[in-house]
Amino acid sequence: MRKSVYANYSSFIRTSKEISNLEGQLLSLKNLLSTQSALVQGLAEGVHADSLYPGTEGSTEEDMFNFEDPEPSKIEKWLADFVETLEVLLAERKVDEALAALDEGERTAKEANHRQTLTPKAFSSLQTTITEQRQKLADQLAEAACQPSTRGVELRTAVQALKQLGDGPRAHILLLKSHHQKLQYNMQDLRPSGASYGGAYTAALSQLVFSTIAQAASDSLAVFGDEPAYASELVTWAVKQTEASALLVKRHVLASSAAAGGLRVVAECVQICLGYCSLLEVRGLALSPVLLRLFRPSVEQALSANLKRIEQSTAALAAADDWSLAYPPVGSRPLGTTSLGSVIASQPKLSSSAHRFTSMVQEICQDVGPLESLQLADHALEGLLQAFNSYINILINALPGSMETENLEGSGSRIVRMAETETQQIALLANALLLADELLPRAAIKLSCLQQPSRIDDPPRRNSDRQARLPEQRELKKRLQRLVDQLRDSFCRQHALDIIFTEDGGVRLSAEMYISMDEIADEPEWFPSPIYQELFAKLTRMASIASDMFVGRERFATILLMRLTETVILWLSDDQSFWEEIEEGPKPLGPLGLQQFYLDMEFVILFASQGRYLSRNLHQVIKNIIGRALEAVAATGLDPYRVLPEEDWFAEVAQIAIKMLTGKANFGNVDRDVVSPTASVSAKSISSVLSHGSN
Repeated sequence: MRKSVYANYSSFIRTSKEISNLEGQLLSLKNLLSTQSALVQGLAEGVHADSLYPGTEGSTEEDMFNFEDPEPSKIEKWLADFVETLEVLLAERKVDEALAALDEGERTAKEANHRQTLTPKAFSSLQTTITEQRQKLADQLAEAACQPSTRGVELRTAVQALKQLGDGPRAHILLLKSHHQKLQYNMQDLRPSGASYGGAYTAALSQLVFSTIAQAASDSLAVFGDEPAYASELVTWAVKQTEASALLVKRHVLASSAAAGGLRVVAECVQICLGYCSLLEVRGLALSPVLLRLFRPSVEQALSANLKRIEQSTAALAAADDWSLAYPPVGSRPLGTTSLGSVIASQPKLSSSAHRFTSMVQEICQDVGPLESLQLADHALEGLLQAFNSYINILINALPGSMETENLEGSGSRIVRMAETETQQIALLANALLLADELLPRAAIKLSCLQQPSRIDDPPRRNSDRQARLPEQRELKKRLQRLVDQLRDSFCRQHALDIIFTEDGGVRLSAEMYISMDEIADEPEWFPSPIYQELFAKLTRMASIASDMFVGRERFATILLMRLTETVILWLSDDQSFWEEIEEGPKPLGPLGLQQFYLDMEFVILFASQGRYLSRNLHQVIKNIIGRALEAVAATGLDPYRVLPEEDWFAEVAQIAIKMLTGKANFGNVDRDVVSPTASVSAKSISSVLSHGSN
């Protein structure tokens, strides 16, 4: 109901003022009619008296004018004394006695008029005197009410007396005007320009303004009660004073702080104003919506500037970040388990730019006080997501391949220090994962708690609020995961390209490496192709690094290795030039080439399976690739299954290769002297190696 009233308040106030003016006009009309009635009655009585005392027949004109003035009557003597007494009371400013005298004069005039003890002339004179003295007293009271020295009881007395004189609207206006003048006078002592911090000025101004409004409301209620017209005028006046004070706070405090991104200063000043304003609610004055409407742009500006500062600050640190993970500085480590950064106690290692991002997000979440009332929690959360998106882009640009692309395109993006080693590049993923898994979701929970506050004495409502937030949290998790996936995909794409292509742009994974095998007369020494050896070595190194960085998040490390393997195999599956040479020639794929290709794919399946990152998708793609190669050989007229060894042979060779590449094989009884992990193993010596190999 209150919201509805405030929504149509201007119309309500305008109608109330029109009714008040109409009441004043009706009162003036009543007085005018009373005066006219008295005049008409006096004229009638005068005519009646002349008819009762006509000149006698035969009398002369001299006789008619030859008489002495009669002695003044008792009522006429009272009238003279009354006028003199009233003038003395007004001169001495004895308001209560003057009011009593005026009331007595009106009663006496009515009685005399009723009993016809006053002549029309005397009655008219009495009425005029009372009206003039009332106006004079009203002017004196108005002048007294406007004096700065008139305070408290004196002001209420003067306003009350003015109301009793029948001029209530004027009395209420003077009451509010008096409080406004005192407010302006007291505000002269406030000096905002001399203070470096605006909280003290805001508190002093708010206390002065809202205490004045509270006093004006008390005086209005004491004198005029809860009459709608006067209550509406009081609310209108209070809104104007609140708006004026809010504009002063914005001009002297919020403007500069908001532009500089000082969200904490802005938030504290807004909270101070709202705190003092809330004290008026017990008096029926809900002025908080006025403050919120005026302060919202400043808070939005401060929030936006703060979010922008997060992007700029993290970007500046990223230009010098060595991408090594470390614990946060002792001074910046959050204390207690209930703080937003309590998660850092369990996974505290981040690079310097990520630590900076974390601390600045914590600062925003510590300053979220006015965001609840201003309904800016969603805006703050969306801004944090945008800041995280910018940070993800920075991390992507830190990958060597992204840096080269950026320089070629001339995109003009921020300068970022390149993550040269695999450890540094995986540290980029660790930064993104920790922020997305812990920091931002906890910030979202804190912000969403502001949107749906729960009460201690209402557990069912608290549970329903928590359930209502679940879809929002799931959507947030998905958005964060998509951003992390962008970094992960860029990481996998870069390392896949490093494996597939040489430094000078040549292709390591080509059809020629398989087709040319059948042109050699001697039987080859069977071992996985070098490109797949390199893929296995890279995945092994990354698995070791990830096991140290992703403690408690092994699933992410597994998915990372899975995606990297899939990226290489999918490139092979989609390489049209590779399959055109395999399927169309000019040289066909022979038995030895098919056997090597089959061995390479089985090798990938085996080490991915042992590393527990063989996905169903990866397994199916490899099977499809093998089937396509078999079909290419079958198209030449050969039966591919007759030229290939048994399945166990491929598994044995792949297992031996893994042992050799990891240094776990023992070849003491092998005919060939294997001196390095990259040496080949003859198909004839496979069984010997397997029988004597160390597990």
